[in-house]
Amino acid sequence: MEVRSNKVGLVALSLLSMAVNQAVHASHATPPEDTASEQLPEITVIAEPGSVVRIPPIVKKFKLPQTTESTTAEKIADTVNIVDTEDAVKYMPSIFVRKRNYGDTQPVMATRTWGVNSSARSLVYADDVLLSALIANNNTIGAPRWGMVAPEEIQRIDIMYGPFAAAYPGNSMGAVMQIITRMPDKFEGSISQTLAFQNFQQYNTRDTYRTSQTSATFGNRSGNLSWWISANHMDSYSQPLAYITQGQASAEPAAPANTTGRITANNKIGLFADVLGAGGLLHTQMDNAKVKVAYDLTPALRATYTFGYWRNNAQSNVQTYLTSTAPATIGQATFGGIPGFASNNYDLIQEHLMQSLALKSDTKGILDWEAVVTDYRINRDKQSTPSGVGALTTFSTTGKTSLMDGTGWSSVDLKGIWRPGGNHEVSSGIHNDQYNLDNPVFNTFNWTVSNSFINPFTISRGKTQTNALWVQDVWKILPELKATLGGRYENWKAYDGYNLNGATEVFQPKVTSTNFSPKASLSWVASADWVITNSFGQAYRYPTVSELFQSVNTGPTVTIPNPNLRPEKVLSDELVFERALKDGRFRVSLFREEVSNAIISQTSPLVSGSGIPFTFTMNVDKIRNQGIELAMQKDNAFMHGLELSGSVTYVDSKIVENNSWKSPAAPAPQNTISVGKRVPYVPDWRATLVATYRPNMKWAYTLAGRYSGKQYSTMDNTDNTSNVYGAFDSFVVIDAHANFKVNKNWNATMGIDNINNYKYTLFHPFPQRTFVANLKYKF
Repeated sequence: MEVRSNKVGLVALSLLSMAVNQAVHASHATPPEDTASEQLPEITVIAEPGSVVRIPPIVKKFKLPQTTESTTAEKIADTVNIVDTEDAVKYMPSIFVRKRNYGDTQPVMATRTWGVNSSARSLVYADDVLLSALIANNNTIGAPRWGMVAPEEIQRIDIMYGPFAAAYPGNSMGAVMQIITRMPDKFEGSISQTLAFQNFQQYNTRDTYRTSQTSATFGNRSGNLSWWISANHMDSYSQPLAYITQGQASAEPAAPANTTGRITANNKIGLFADVLGAGGLLHTQMDNAKVKVAYDLTPALRATYTFGYWRNNAQSNVQTYLTSTAPATIGQATFGGIPGFASNNYDLIQEHLMQSLALKSDTKGILDWEAVVTDYRINRDKQSTPSGVGALTTFSTTGKTSLMDGTGWSSVDLKGIWRPGGNHEVSSGIHNDQYNLDNPVFNTFNWTVSNSFINPFTISRGKTQTNALWVQDVWKILPELKATLGGRYENWKAYDGYNLNGATEVFQPKVTSTNFSPKASLSWVASADWVITNSFGQAYRYPTVSELFQSVNTGPTVTIPNPNLRPEKVLSDELVFERALKDGRFRVSLFREEVSNAIISQTSPLVSGSGIPFTFTMNVDKIRNQGIELAMQKDNAFMHGLELSGSVTYVDSKIVENNSWKSPAAPAPQNTISVGKRVPYVPDWRATLVATYRPNMKWAYTLAGRYSGKQYSTMDNTDNTSNVYGAFDSFVVIDAHANFKVNKNWNATMGIDNINNYKYTLFHPFPQRTFVANLKYKF
């Protein structure tokens, strides 16, 4: 059944209009008794030895039932070697961001129940603007657009776990991150310079890779008008993000003809995959700029416009380990005719625009409302690569160019809160989003020349749209007992799907789904120190437009879309025990999640026994993630000025039912099973521990550790070989950081990430020991 969303929208708009009119009249009304907005937990910082200053909590206008963890700009400055915005959350409970290098465009966020290949199973917002690229659910184009927020902008970050709030779609099944950025109360600004150096050694690659970043911010408020401008430029060189390998066979193959220098190695499932060279040696030049303007129309009504611009210019280079043994060229470097060197050598240029317009009331009276319109547009996204290699270390002139121009998304959210007095507070809203994929790949007669197109190699196009209505009631049953009840009604469709592959042209069918998701939460204040909360949520995660329609050729790997994917149905439950401590808090969360029709991507041989891989996406009948999360934070622990915080998470992750694993449409490796195996990309253990010592008002010293257990990337868990390209290893990484507040204007930080120089791979080789320093001037 397909909902007539236009009629639903008109009715909802009429109701919201009535609410707006009443809100204007009620702008100076006294809030109903016992309906003060909920507050997030307080965050603390040390102002001087032995004293604690409480940071005022952020008021939550829309009371949300999820477990929430928060951090602030002050705490980030004291604890994190921050270069990219995503660095800010590296020590938060159960959160891991797969950042391969500084300026990475593919840093996907993993949560306690989902791993690094699940970009569409979490949501990242900046001031209610969606940064999550829900055009895909992968580690390539699906990563959040972190570059639209400069580190200097961050005021606060809140992370809410699980799909328990009706205000968010099923993509919240992992977590929702809200980045709150700064708006000034007076004239202020800053200039900041960051430098980083990584020493890297693996196989025959040994080098030092540097990063330089310059940032500036300016802002002011004059009467009802406030504005903020930020700009950021980064110039970065990365370690190898890939290795060129040969083999994938049970017996070691012969070396490329007339060459020497290969390194004997295996791939992640233990087959021979000799290493011939390094690829993905990225030189990235990245810029972003942000303008925010806010105007107070009345004391209780503010309009805000935000414009963001992001540009990336990158070149990926390769390094061969092979030398020629041919008489005419003996001793010279060579690619040995291996095409993998060509696919790892490319030019990339990207330009993205983000805009939002928000109108929000804050009367704290009977009615409040807000309207937010956002648009994210990929204006330019072009990647050009040669089609093969020539003699020695030359590349072919012909190649391919992949375009993403015109791809993007937009959304409209209208929300209202009704506070009738008594023991209820009702909030509701309507939502619309649209996602568009436009990804042609052209053969080119010269890959280094713009617009040298010959003919299309592949074309992938398609759209998705979701309309939603939601409502939630916060019911204070007793002074110590509160229930939050809600539901979300959604109508989703995928349409205009089109694929061209060579001469084969396919117009994909339209797909629709209509679903209702109930939510319920019960919170009991058991004593002055204890709060116990049980939350339940059902949700639907709809396939992304790329999972449905995008066909991709990456080197030898072919990715095949699946236009017949069904939505994921999620059932989540969480039982939370939270205890207040003197200068701290302790939390235990027991969680369980069952997902029917889980959408999972896998890679298998195109033909049984073949070395040609293809990637396919399919629905897995049922998976289950359940476990326990412990989180704590304590100021003045054992001594004045010492803050300890950390978390430990264990997940029992299982594939419960999977009838599609060996179907003809999705061939699997021979003689393997997936039922009873761990869900791909979900580690069993994660842990963080952070110790920060503030001996006085000027200094803060931090030592932090992160641990992740083994994870698998295959549904049959056959990838048991560690420390090779393509594997997903366990790791222990220790970081050190020092923050020195020189005076009210100058601030300096320095630190070392991966001080223990742990070498590990999460498909890509990850950074080794890295030195980071920053100098900032504020005025």
